[in-house]
Amino acid sequence: MEITNKLPRWLSWSLAFPIIIINGWLLIQVVKYFQPLVSVITIAILLSFVLNYPIQFFYNRGVPRLLAILGVLLIAVIILGAIGVILIPLIFQQLNELANILPAWIDSGKEQLQAFLNWAATQQDLPVNVAGIATQLVEKVSNQFQSFTGKILGFAFDTIGVLLNLVLTLVLTIYLILNGEKLWDGIYQWFPVHIGKKVRELLREDFQNYFIGQVTLGSTLAITVTLAFVALRIPLALLFGIAIGFFSLFPFGTGIGIGIVSLLVTLENFWEGVEVAAIAVTLDQINANIVAPRLLGNLTGLNPAWVIISLLIGAKLGGVLGLLVAIPFASFIKDIAESWKVGELKKVEDGEGLEMN
Repeated sequence: MEITNKLPRWLSWSLAFPIIIINGWLLIQVVKYFQPLVSVITIAILLSFVLNYPIQFFYNRGVPRLLAILGVLLIAVIILGAIGVILIPLIFQQLNELANILPAWIDSGKEQLQAFLNWAATQQDLPVNVAGIATQLVEKVSNQFQSFTGKILGFAFDTIGVLLNLVLTLVLTIYLILNGEKLWDGIYQWFPVHIGKKVRELLREDFQNYFIGQVTLGSTLAITVTLAFVALRIPLALLFGIAIGFFSLFPFGTGIGIGIVSLLVTLENFWEGVEVAAIAVTLDQINANIVAPRLLGNLTGLNPAWVIISLLIGAKLGGVLGLLVAIPFASFIKDIAESWKVGELKKVEDGEGLEMN
């Protein structure tokens, strides 16, 4: 360290950069090697973070912690059981319906496109070759959706493995809730007292608040969109509503979910697809501008450029799971860096030193 401090700053960073790259590459290889174990552990930790919020809520109001844990776990089991018994069969049923009717929707989309091409052929003043572009576009879309149908059926065959990982995740989550405090205490003992305390506080704040807010927003959007689709008799309303709500869990994902659902419905009926897009966008804006500020506020405080960079890194490291944890983890790094920059950690350390004296 003494030798490094004597080097010019630019040379120190030049030496550190390849080490950072190598460590990042090694981290990616380790994550890939231990999948799906890494995903199971990560999801269990996130669930324990989220469930600890209502447990702490009841505990602060005089309910014994063990009783609060049992009550929250019982409520969670009831909710998951209701979802498993009621929603999951309906979702799989509508997935099967989508796989069956998708070829007919594609044919309907081709017919609507052909009608548009016939109209475009009568227009002599169009600046581009609309017919050629539209024909290439519909071929690509048809191929993608046919591939999507195969993936739906493949997902159904992988359900056994998913259920096994789900059981392991639930068991590990219960263990972390019951014994998590001792586990985290053992981990934080490796840090200096003042740093461990700050790390624990920021981790709890960034991850717990972020995921509680995102799950609440996603659930609200899924419920409102599903109800609107059911009222308007949109086909596969439950599947499409839940899909949009699921996509909203990811930053910038709501627009992608709305786009996919709208495009699918457009294949059957163009104006119905436009209606679906308009309703979903309207409900999303209400959710984002009225509900979200009350729940999240400016929780992350991240620059949009850093949000995108963190999402790209998260997707590379952990796929879908990496996208979920990228934002709160980046926010945690930002908070730690700011605390170190302003000397907050050192102030805490000095204060503890004074108390000891």
